[in-house]
Amino acid sequence: MTSRKMLLGILACLLPCLLWAQQETAKRYPKREFRGAWIQTVNGQFKGMPTEKMKKNLIDQLNALQEAGINAIIFQVRPEADALYASQIEPWSRFLTGVQGKAPEPFWDPMAFMIEECHKRGMEFHAWINPYRVKTNLKNELAPEHVYNTHPEWFIQYGNQLFFDPALPQSRRHIRMVVSDIVMHYDVDAIHMDDYFYPYPVKGQEFPDDESFARYGGGFDNRGDWRRSNVNTLIREIHETVRKIKPWVKFGVSPFGIYRNESSYPLGSKTNGLENYDDLYADVLLWAREGWIDYNIPQLYWQIGHRVADYETLIHWWAKNTENRPLFIGQSVMNTVENADPKNPNMNQLPRKMALQRAYQTIEGSCQWPASAVVENKGKYKDALMQEYHKYPAIPPVFDFIDDKAPGKVRKVKPIWTEDGYILFWTAPKYKEEMDRAVQYVVYRFENKEEVDIDDATHIVAITRNTFYKLPYEDGKTKYRYVITALDRLHNESKSVSKKVKL
Repeated sequence: MTSRKMLLGILACLLPCLLWAQQETAKRYPKREFRGAWIQTVNGQFKGMPTEKMKKNLIDQLNALQEAGINAIIFQVRPEADALYASQIEPWSRFLTGVQGKAPEPFWDPMAFMIEECHKRGMEFHAWINPYRVKTNLKNELAPEHVYNTHPEWFIQYGNQLFFDPALPQSRRHIRMVVSDIVMHYDVDAIHMDDYFYPYPVKGQEFPDDESFARYGGGFDNRGDWRRSNVNTLIREIHETVRKIKPWVKFGVSPFGIYRNESSYPLGSKTNGLENYDDLYADVLLWAREGWIDYNIPQLYWQIGHRVADYETLIHWWAKNTENRPLFIGQSVMNTVENADPKNPNMNQLPRKMALQRAYQTIEGSCQWPASAVVENKGKYKDALMQEYHKYPAIPPVFDFIDDKAPGKVRKVKPIWTEDGYILFWTAPKYKEEMDRAVQYVVYRFENKEEVDIDDATHIVAITRNTFYKLPYEDGKTKYRYVITALDRLHNESKSVSKKVKL
């Protein structure tokens, strides 16, 4: 056998191994992945906190979450038909100042602050609103200017809480106004709703909407269908509202983790818990199928092996029922670290859950509940994200059903010595429409003669909104190739431009 044939034979044997290794690396360190975290305010963690202390608290949380590889923050800005931002429609939240309607002193706008700080760190900002809830406890006092005091007929008491009546057109119009106000005046990346649609059932009490059903329920024999129709209408109208104002802003939901049980619906999950469809009147699959939501984050807050709602059963079910909309998984940090893997009792459930999450192409990421548990490194959860699961940065998935056109290439890439060190500068690509504007840049680094593969996340050294990157200069003897790409608002990635430098 000639040496040429021997070489070809060796290459033929090695090629499958190399391809397998590349696939395993991509699976272990995906380049595209939604990595979110929920920062709640309804729990009172910021209530009455002085401005500078709250700013520092938020910055500390964001820094810790950035270290953990989080690329999207879902921040609660409307917990009780109120506002943690400068709203012209609803009063300042008591969860900010301690008294509803009281502006912060000295004045500041927490949502504007969070948007700036998130974007500075290459994170998306999702404005999290609760659509219907007005009081978490009937003893809570409402500000004189609250809409309830003008139109009490729009509201329903149920259990120990107060809600907008989901059946009323006036309720939907008010909620749309709130969404419009946020989208028009703030540079949000998404509007987000969690699992509170019709309220969770109170044992022994019926939701008191007889009067509304008599007035608006014409054409419906089944009250459940009518209630679902009310929520469907709100979801559709909010999606249309957001699209009309800023077509690049996404609208997503994070529903309760069970759509329907198999006992209620033949295609449901093999679970026995509360149901979105039948108990909360949230037909999440319809919203996805009709394109009324842009992403879905079901809250799979149970552990593997849970007798009523097994995590593994549910993640399989949701992965098969995406209805062609991006699916991310809502993860409970505490439930994950406090329960052992049934197949490996010496480990918590994080490795198994991450393996399940990444086993499906239809699952494009996850979101951590609550963010504070990651920040506090409960059960070494943050350490595990940093050292393994989020070891390298990731770009959020492309929302190509909204926009699939990539921005232009960066221009004039040049390393320059400055008083701050050796800096790689570039110029933003030109654009005509806002949807084509570059808002972020991905910086990759390769060895001098290494093949450039921008699909390999292990080469990402930065995802930034800056048009520069500080180079790690040593002695100027080693050559590297830096590659820059641009991302638009929906994470479409441009063609690459490279530059060789000696460091």
